[in-house]
Amino acid sequence: MVIAIDGPAGAGKGTITKKVAEKLNLVYIDTGAMYRAVTLEAFRENSIDNEERIIDIAHRIKIKFDEEGKTFIDGIDVSREIRSTVVTSAVSKVSSIVKVREEMVKQQREMAKGLNVIMEGRDITTVVFPNADFKFYLDATVEERARRRQLQNEEKGITSNYEEIKQSIIDRDYNDMHKEVGALKRCDDQIYIDSTNMSIDEVVDFIIKKVGEVK
Repeated sequence: MVIAIDGPAGAGKGTITKKVAEKLNLVYIDTGAMYRAVTLEAFRENSIDNEERIIDIAHRIKIKFDEEGKTFIDGIDVSREIRSTVVTSAVSKVSSIVKVREEMVKQQREMAKGLNVIMEGRDITTVVFPNADFKFYLDATVEERARRRQLQNEEKGITSNYEEIKQSIIDRDYNDMHKEVGALKRCDDQIYIDSTNMSIDEVVDFIIKKVGEVK
Protein backbone atom coordinates (compact mmCIF):
# COMPACT_ATOMS: atom_id res chain seq x y z
CA MET A 1 0.00 0.00 0.00
CA VAL A 2 1.18 3.49 -0.82
CA ILE A 3 -0.18 6.62 0.88
CA ALA A 4 1.07 9.81 -0.78
CA ILE A 5 0.84 13.27 0.79
CA ASP A 6 1.74 16.52 -0.96
CA GLY A 7 1.49 20.11 0.19
CA PRO A 8 3.35 23.39 0.65
CA ALA A 9 6.03 24.27 3.20
CA GLY A 10 4.81 24.52 6.78
CA ALA A 11 1.58 22.58 6.27
CA GLY A 12 2.63 19.96 8.82
CA LYS A 13 3.24 17.10 6.40
CA GLY A 14 6.25 15.67 8.22
CA THR A 15 4.70 15.56 11.69
CA ILE A 16 1.38 14.20 10.45
CA THR A 17 2.95 11.61 8.16
CA LYS A 18 5.07 10.23 11.01
CA LYS A 19 2.02 9.90 13.26
CA VAL A 20 -0.03 8.14 10.57
CA ALA A 21 2.90 5.81 9.91
CA GLU A 22 3.08 4.87 13.59
CA LYS A 23 -0.67 4.25 13.91
CA LEU A 24 -0.96 2.20 10.70
CA ASN A 25 2.44 0.50 10.99
CA LEU A 26 3.71 1.93 7.69
CA VAL A 27 7.23 2.72 6.53
CA TYR A 28 7.71 6.49 6.50
CA ILE A 29 9.88 7.92 3.72
CA ASP A 30 10.75 11.62 4.10
CA THR A 31 11.43 12.73 0.53
CA GLY A 32 12.16 16.31 1.60
CA ALA A 33 14.96 15.03 3.81
CA MET A 34 16.52 13.39 0.75
CA TYR A 35 16.79 16.72 -1.08
CA ARG A 36 18.06 18.32 2.12
CA ALA A 37 20.75 15.63 2.36
CA VAL A 38 21.96 16.42 -1.15
CA THR A 39 21.94 20.14 -0.31
CA LEU A 40 23.90 19.59 2.91
CA GLU A 41 26.55 17.56 1.09
CA ALA A 42 26.79 20.23 -1.61
CA PHE A 43 27.57 22.82 1.07
CA ARG A 44 30.12 20.50 2.67
CA GLU A 45 31.88 20.10 -0.66
CA ASN A 46 31.64 23.83 -1.48
CA SER A 47 29.60 22.92 -4.54
CA ILE A 48 26.27 24.61 -3.86
CA ASP A 49 26.64 26.77 -7.00
CA ASN A 50 27.95 23.94 -9.20
CA GLU A 51 25.03 22.10 -10.78
CA GLU A 52 27.12 19.27 -12.23
CA ARG A 53 28.74 18.59 -8.86
CA ILE A 54 25.33 18.58 -7.18
CA ILE A 55 24.05 16.05 -9.70
CA ASP A 56 27.10 13.89 -8.99
CA ILE A 57 26.42 14.13 -5.25
CA ALA A 58 22.80 13.02 -5.76
CA HIS A 59 24.02 9.88 -7.54
CA ARG A 60 26.95 9.21 -5.20
CA ILE A 61 25.79 9.57 -1.61
CA LYS A 62 23.81 6.81 0.12
CA ILE A 63 20.72 8.20 1.87
CA LYS A 64 19.02 5.99 4.44
CA PHE A 65 16.35 6.33 7.12
CA ASP A 66 16.03 4.37 10.36
CA GLU A 67 12.91 3.28 12.23
CA GLU A 68 12.85 6.55 14.19
CA GLY A 69 12.86 8.64 11.02
CA LYS A 70 16.46 9.80 11.37
CA THR A 71 18.33 10.61 8.14
CA PHE A 72 21.76 9.20 7.34
CA ILE A 73 24.32 10.08 4.66
CA ASP A 74 26.77 7.24 4.07
CA GLY A 75 25.94 5.84 7.50
CA ILE A 76 26.29 9.13 9.43
CA ASP A 77 23.28 10.70 11.19
CA VAL A 78 22.63 14.16 9.68
CA SER A 79 19.09 14.67 10.98
CA ARG A 80 19.90 17.96 12.72
CA GLU A 81 22.23 19.36 10.07
CA ILE A 82 19.71 19.00 7.22
CA ARG A 83 17.24 21.19 9.14
CA SER A 84 19.65 24.11 9.47
CA THR A 85 18.70 27.55 8.17
CA VAL A 86 21.47 27.39 5.56
CA VAL A 87 20.18 24.13 4.10
CA THR A 88 16.57 25.34 4.23
CA SER A 89 17.48 28.46 2.24
CA ALA A 90 19.00 26.45 -0.62
CA VAL A 91 17.04 23.18 -0.80
CA SER A 92 14.41 24.54 -3.19
CA LYS A 93 17.15 25.50 -5.66
CA VAL A 94 18.77 22.07 -5.42
CA SER A 95 15.46 20.25 -5.76
CA SER A 96 14.73 22.23 -8.94
CA ILE A 97 17.63 20.58 -10.78
CA VAL A 98 15.97 18.14 -13.16
CA LYS A 99 18.62 15.40 -12.97
CA VAL A 100 18.65 15.58 -9.17
CA ARG A 101 14.87 15.10 -9.08
CA GLU A 102 15.08 12.20 -11.53
CA GLU A 103 17.63 10.43 -9.30
CA MET A 104 15.67 11.07 -6.11
CA VAL A 105 12.42 9.83 -7.66
CA LYS A 106 14.23 6.67 -8.78
CA GLN A 107 15.53 6.10 -5.25
CA GLN A 108 12.14 6.83 -3.68
CA ARG A 109 10.46 4.22 -5.86
CA GLU A 110 13.17 1.70 -5.00
CA MET A 111 12.73 2.35 -1.27
CA ALA A 112 9.00 1.67 -1.52
CA LYS A 113 9.21 -1.64 -3.38
CA GLY A 114 7.40 -4.43 -1.57
CA LEU A 115 6.51 -2.28 1.43
CA ASN A 116 3.49 -0.54 2.88
CA VAL A 117 4.69 3.06 2.81
CA ILE A 118 3.59 6.59 3.49
CA MET A 119 5.52 9.28 1.68
CA GLU A 120 5.27 13.08 1.74
CA GLY A 121 6.69 15.82 -0.41
CA ARG A 122 5.77 18.13 -3.28
CA ASP A 123 5.27 15.72 -6.20
CA ILE A 124 4.51 12.36 -4.59
CA THR A 125 0.87 12.23 -5.74
CA THR A 126 1.63 13.54 -9.23
CA VAL A 127 5.08 12.21 -10.21
CA VAL A 128 6.57 9.67 -7.81
CA PHE A 129 3.41 7.64 -7.20
CA PRO A 130 0.63 8.94 -9.47
CA ASN A 131 -1.21 5.63 -8.91
CA ALA A 132 -0.87 5.65 -5.11
CA ASP A 133 -3.67 3.92 -3.20
CA PHE A 134 -4.40 7.15 -1.30
CA LYS A 135 -3.48 10.69 -2.34
CA PHE A 136 -3.80 13.67 -0.01
CA TYR A 137 -3.03 17.37 -0.43
CA LEU A 138 -2.36 18.97 2.96
CA ASP A 139 -2.71 22.74 3.05
CA ALA A 140 -3.10 25.74 5.38
CA THR A 141 -3.10 29.50 4.95
CA VAL A 142 0.24 31.27 4.57
CA GLU A 143 -0.40 33.10 7.83
CA GLU A 144 -1.02 29.88 9.77
CA ARG A 145 2.01 28.16 8.25
CA ALA A 146 4.20 31.13 9.19
CA ARG A 147 2.80 31.08 12.73
CA ARG A 148 3.58 27.38 13.05
CA ARG A 149 7.13 27.86 11.77
CA GLN A 150 7.74 30.70 14.21
CA LEU A 151 6.41 28.57 17.07
CA GLN A 152 8.70 25.70 16.05
CA ASN A 153 11.67 28.08 16.06
CA GLU A 154 10.76 29.37 19.51
CA GLU A 155 10.56 25.82 20.84
CA LYS A 156 14.08 25.28 19.54
CA GLY A 157 15.31 28.53 21.08
CA ILE A 158 15.70 30.18 17.69
CA THR A 159 14.81 33.88 17.40
CA SER A 160 12.87 34.62 14.21
CA ASN A 161 10.72 37.33 12.64
CA TYR A 162 7.15 36.44 11.66
CA GLU A 163 7.06 38.67 8.57
CA GLU A 164 10.37 37.27 7.32
CA ILE A 165 9.12 33.72 7.81
CA LYS A 166 5.89 34.56 6.00
CA GLN A 167 7.75 36.06 3.04
CA SER A 168 10.09 33.08 2.93
CA ILE A 169 7.10 30.72 2.74
CA ILE A 170 5.50 32.81 -0.03
CA ASP A 171 8.75 32.66 -2.00
CA ARG A 172 9.08 28.93 -1.37
CA ASP A 173 5.50 28.33 -2.53
CA TYR A 174 6.18 30.18 -5.78
CA ASN A 175 9.38 28.22 -6.41
CA ASP A 176 7.74 24.89 -5.58
CA MET A 177 4.76 25.55 -7.84
CA HIS A 178 6.86 26.71 -10.82
CA LYS A 179 9.53 23.99 -10.98
CA GLU A 180 10.28 22.62 -14.43
CA VAL A 181 9.94 19.08 -13.05
CA GLY A 182 8.17 17.93 -9.91
CA ALA A 183 6.17 21.09 -9.26
CA LEU A 184 3.66 21.18 -6.42
CA LYS A 185 0.24 20.73 -8.02
CA ARG A 186 -3.36 20.03 -7.15
CA CYS A 187 -5.08 17.20 -9.01
CA ASP A 188 -8.62 15.83 -9.07
CA ASP A 189 -7.95 12.55 -7.27
CA GLN A 190 -6.21 14.12 -4.25
CA ILE A 191 -8.20 14.37 -1.03
CA TYR A 192 -7.79 18.02 -0.03
CA ILE A 193 -7.25 18.86 3.66
CA ASP A 194 -7.24 22.45 4.89
CA SER A 195 -5.54 22.12 8.27
CA THR A 196 -5.68 25.84 9.14
CA ASN A 197 -8.17 25.30 11.95
CA MET A 198 -7.36 21.65 12.67
CA SER A 199 -5.07 20.13 15.27
CA ILE A 200 -2.41 17.61 14.30
CA ASP A 201 -4.43 14.78 15.83
CA GLU A 202 -7.56 15.84 13.95
CA VAL A 203 -5.70 15.67 10.63
CA VAL A 204 -4.17 12.30 11.55
CA ASP A 205 -7.59 10.90 12.47
CA PHE A 206 -9.09 12.24 9.23
CA ILE A 207 -6.45 10.48 7.11
CA ILE A 208 -6.77 7.21 9.03
CA LYS A 209 -10.55 7.34 8.67
CA LYS A 210 -10.26 7.83 4.89
CA VAL A 211 -7.84 4.90 4.61
CA GLY A 212 -10.12 2.76 6.77
CA GLU A 213 -13.16 3.50 4.63
CA VAL A 214 -11.49 1.82 1.65
CA LYS A 215 -9.63 -0.91 3.49
